[in-house]
Amino acid sequence: MSGTLNYIRFWGVRGSYPAPFGSHLRVGGNTSCVELRVDNHILVCDGGTGIIPLGNSLMTQTDIKELTIIITHYHWDHISGLPFFVPAFVPGWKVNLFGPGDSRQEIEKRIAGQMIDPYFPVEVEMWLADINYLITHNNQLSYGPFRIETFNVHHPGSTFGYRIFVHDKLIVYVSDNELSFIDKFITLREPELDKKELELIRHMQTEERNKALDSFRNAHVVIHDAQYTPEDYAKKRGWGHSCYLDTAQFAMDANVKHLYLYHVDPGYNDSKVEDLHRATAKLVHEQNSSLECHIAREGLIIDIDKL
Repeated sequence: MSGTLNYIRFWGVRGSYPAPFGSHLRVGGNTSCVELRVDNHILVCDGGTGIIPLGNSLMTQTDIKELTIIITHYHWDHISGLPFFVPAFVPGWKVNLFGPGDSRQEIEKRIAGQMIDPYFPVEVEMWLADINYLITHNNQLSYGPFRIETFNVHHPGSTFGYRIFVHDKLIVYVSDNELSFIDKFITLREPELDKKELELIRHMQTEERNKALDSFRNAHVVIHDAQYTPEDYAKKRGWGHSCYLDTAQFAMDANVKHLYLYHVDPGYNDSKVEDLHRATAKLVHEQNSSLECHIAREGLIIDIDKL
């Protein structure tokens, strides 16, 4: 691949757990990992099992010896590839790591926690690369050409979404997010609320949605949780994931240019994911929206400069 191409590449697109099944190969079975490569700087979103083939690929080249990994949260499907990420074990590499936490020590503790006895035989002390744990300043990070902003999303535990600015483009990465979280709360509590309380909560609902839309508004690319069908979401409200139709509607309301349906349920085979995509395209067409909706497929490459 040409070193001059600035791109986004999907290395892992599944949620919850890896799905290495023959019925899943067109979409892919690895868990969350997306590479952004711009001006020979590499920014990696999440360290799920998809980071393993990324690391193996990086070992076949010699031009780049540094990268930054930003973790949305510490559930296993987002960090379980890190113990097998080869560049971290190689002297001469520099690996910068960031995720939710109030200090560098807290971030290191959370990442290292899966690599201690009895869970794993090799601890992070065996990483021979130059490992740096990062913290934000006013919820912002900079790395090479990338300017990164964090924002909180609705998922159990502390979970970030990322707004990534590069080459005059805005890329929003939100792997795990329940867009209808407040709707669920209102549905459950409505019988207990009087008229004034319900009006107040409805107002809060509108404010929250507008604030969330501002994080996505006019983005060139949004990579967002689309884990469930409406039927499965009805069974799993509160689990911290979105119905794919809610994701598409939200992207249209935010005037997003390109939406990539991401973090899809590992129980959905290729045909089912492609059915979801067709249903999303139908919704977009019915609303006369300019949104372009895509399936996030493992191995898919997006040319950033052509967005």
